[in-house]
Amino acid sequence: MEMGIVVGRVTATRKDERLVGTKLLVTQPIGLDGTPLDSQPIITVDTVGAGIGEKVIFVKGSMASRAMHNKDAPVDAAIVGIIDSLE
Repeated sequence: MEMGIVVGRVTATRKDERLVGTKLLVTQPIGLDGTPLDSQPIITVDTVGAGIGEKVIFVKGSMASRAMHNKDAPVDAAIVGIIDSLE
């Protein structure tokens, strides 16, 4: 699992039918101190109702598709939690 901050949203009028009804968000990976990492932002599928500006937990790869109701959806990154606090 990784941490990130939601920095935007993606609108796709045409997408794979297994992604219809999903919300796509642009997520910037962050370190434990909350600063953005040098990596590029990624597009994540929101499974928990996150919004712009929220710190989130996301997974990538095969774990991301497991977070979806449709396990066959072509998902490479998914938000699986919203961070309330970090100690």
